[in-house]
Amino acid sequence: MSGNESFHEDDDPALKQPLWKRVGWLVVIWTGSVLALFVVALLLRSFMTAAGMKSH
Repeated sequence: MSGNESFHEDDDPALKQPLWKRVGWLVVIWTGSVLALFVVALLLRSFMTAAGMKSH
């Protein structure tokens, strides 16, 4: 170990991708996670309503 080592290599293929592509993947993954959370919340609300738990 020379002390000048990096945690990532300079020839990492992810670093060679354009910035817009990397940000695009970030947006796609974030949107997918938000949609998945919405679906889970909708299912939970449906089950609770079916069980007779209503807020009104």
